[in-house]
Amino acid sequence: MSAIRIVIILVLLLGVLFSNEIQRAISSSPNRINPLLATDSASGEISGWIFNGLVKFNKDANIVGDLAKSWEFENNKTLIFKLRKNVKWHDGKNFSAKDVVFTYNLLNSKKISTPYSSDFKEVKSVEAIDDYTIKVVYKEPYFKALSIWMMGILPKHLWKNEKNPMQSKLNKFAIGTGPYKMTKAFEVNKKIELIANKEYYEGVPKIDKQIFNYIGDEGTQFLMLKSKQLDIGGLTPLEVNRQIGKNFKKSFNIYERASNGYTYLGFNLRKKPFNNPKVREAIALAINKQELIDLLFFSHGKPCYGPFMPGTNVYPKDLKPLKYNPKRAKEILKELGYTKEHPFEFTITTNSNNDIRVKAVEIIQQQLLKVGIKVKIRVMEWQAFLSTVVMPHNFDAVVLGWGLGLIPDAYSIWHSKSDKKNGFNFVGYRNIEVDKLIDKAKSQVNPKEFAKTYQKIFKLIANDHPYIFLYIPNSITAVSKRVKGVSQSVIGIEHNFIEWKIDD
Repeated sequence: MSAIRIVIILVLLLGVLFSNEIQRAISSSPNRINPLLATDSASGEISGWIFNGLVKFNKDANIVGDLAKSWEFENNKTLIFKLRKNVKWHDGKNFSAKDVVFTYNLLNSKKISTPYSSDFKEVKSVEAIDDYTIKVVYKEPYFKALSIWMMGILPKHLWKNEKNPMQSKLNKFAIGTGPYKMTKAFEVNKKIELIANKEYYEGVPKIDKQIFNYIGDEGTQFLMLKSKQLDIGGLTPLEVNRQIGKNFKKSFNIYERASNGYTYLGFNLRKKPFNNPKVREAIALAINKQELIDLLFFSHGKPCYGPFMPGTNVYPKDLKPLKYNPKRAKEILKELGYTKEHPFEFTITTNSNNDIRVKAVEIIQQQLLKVGIKVKIRVMEWQAFLSTVVMPHNFDAVVLGWGLGLIPDAYSIWHSKSDKKNGFNFVGYRNIEVDKLIDKAKSQVNPKEFAKTYQKIFKLIANDHPYIFLYIPNSITAVSKRVKGVSQSVIGIEHNFIEWKIDD
């Protein structure tokens, strides 16, 4: 082999080893890279790098400015945004208030169909006062008045002449204001490359390129992570405890935080004896949540004690959760008249396509048996479970899960008016005080007042035990040690991604 060829090969290898880029995986192709239409996870992930909203969450889950440098409420129904003046679209054009008004009008037009328009249902008008001032008027005071403006903004100059936005080429080759930009339209099931936006108003990202590799199989993703073909990837508790070793940990840092979702045991509160809070308390005392976490997730998780996300301002700091106490559970059951001859018996139903939930129910069955409660298990196909059990309220108890948002909306799950056909309050929870607090919070635009109200809601629901809140699994992420600047936060590790750098 000639010396020249050897040099070329070495240069190419060094380029791979020391290139300032990060390799990722996505499990599906995006549908539309458009914040108004990104309803699948891949579309949302890519859109998040390309577009900005007026506001965003910081690492502490507080709302801060993004495209807006500041804002103020003139009154509880009028919000004024002052926009940044140094923002450019990826094609070099200037961002202005006209883009914000255009995006709002398109979101609410008949040209597109999107679930995100429902977030803006309380908006009465959006007006550009000048090139860098937006006035938003609401029909009523609205607790999401600020947070809905995390919606990504589109460039008016590119979209204004699109007759069919749902099918626009701009959904394939997106132009935004974000820290990364596309170099070409994406192709289905092909890798997507994003390059750093050198004009980004918060500073040029230190990592030049992100490459999203389409890998549909989770097992393949894990193998590629182990072989260092990926720089960042999710891990399961099983993989962490049984399938990675010292060599992996030499190459990757592992970050854990509570995931954005919890699993619960929910009761049909319309039925006896579940309408008796003492019965629910006895069951709660008999369930060892930590044992569930240890057995299901190799201890990679936390007990769940209520409906809102730990670490956020709506989570009560002075919460005193009910502790595992099988002795007291037996005492309550005895007080209620249950004996060995006449035991408390009921059925727990869950869905078959979730092995973790099925195993959780089996563990709960054994735990409750220790205090004299006999549980039958029913496992069903997902659609049949929803249509014949959950929505028609044909159950004793179910094991299911909900997502956790940084700004929760308790109405759909916990308000009495949501106890209706096809409503999410399918357990039939009714508490007049909780209803009043949910209604009160809906019009609280002050974040501190809203947080205080929701902390009260949290405590009332937790004390009523309409659910036994079981566990929050950890979200586990591995990041190559060649990547520096990674830090943990309640919203995840990528809150400061533009500050990450490759240090080879």
